[in-house]
Amino acid sequence: MIKAAIAGGTGYTAGELLRILVNHPQVEICSVMSTTSAGRAITDFHRDLLGETDLRFTDATGEPDVMFLCLGHGLSREFLSTHTLPTGCKIIDLGQDFRNDPDFEGKHFVYGLTDVYKDEISGCDYVANPGCFATCIQLGLAPLAAMKMIADEIHVTAITGATGAGRKLSETSHFPYRSDNISVYKPFAHQHLEEIGNTLRALSGKELSVNFVPVRGDFARGIFASIYTRCSNTAEEVTDIYKEYYKTSPFVFVSDSAVCMKEVVNTNKCLLHIESHNGYIHITSVIDNLLKGASGQAVENMNLMFGLERTTALKLKANAF
Repeated sequence: MIKAAIAGGTGYTAGELLRILVNHPQVEICSVMSTTSAGRAITDFHRDLLGETDLRFTDATGEPDVMFLCLGHGLSREFLSTHTLPTGCKIIDLGQDFRNDPDFEGKHFVYGLTDVYKDEISGCDYVANPGCFATCIQLGLAPLAAMKMIADEIHVTAITGATGAGRKLSETSHFPYRSDNISVYKPFAHQHLEEIGNTLRALSGKELSVNFVPVRGDFARGIFASIYTRCSNTAEEVTDIYKEYYKTSPFVFVSDSAVCMKEVVNTNKCLLHIESHNGYIHITSVIDNLLKGASGQAVENMNLMFGLERTTALKLKANAF
């Protein structure tokens, strides 16, 4: 059994990790850390786990084989500098600390976009889990970039659920603001643009311009991304390229018909659909921001790192109605 620990156990991503790991046949949860809630029952925060676990929060790391860092952005480096983990303990960081700056205290973090970097992740010790918007957008563009088919600017508008803002309440995540409302935030300046650019550069061999407009949605979870760029190929040709690129992926599927967000919420899937219009290729990409965009992909990374079947504990069902 793999002994797993979670640091930062009260947030949304930690809750999703717990939901997956309590049912993972190869995992034993040895520690769920929270400095402010040590001693309290996990179900005090994650009520849907009532009857699933009797674990309590602790302020100790335990002796894990793998540590998941579900801390606020910028806090993972501080945690690793102030806590001693067992020799050989693998680390999966769900924050942004190592996505663009992967080397820290002798550790090199592999970027954990599983459907692009599976071979690099398999057997490695340290993974920087991608951001949610970054995952959705990169999966929508990776085949085009890898085939050197992007010759112009890329335009993306993507809407995300309120859980993408984290559990801590803020003005724009408060129910009166979110309900029956959408709003743009950080246009052309979102923090995930750097990691998107890194992957597209690695695949295409050149700098690509991504114009990204993020939108706050009035729903709890999910990301719906609308992506387009100039391309002379037909939708049928591009669809065939995408199906070939993702043919070994257990979670990315290219649909011949239009996709919607509810088809992926509560799953680790990414669904893609491709159309062509007046010299543009348009790609729809949809994921669950807390699963394929965070905790689901983190477990997928863990499975690869320990040589397990990639889909273990991740065969989840969408609520499509």
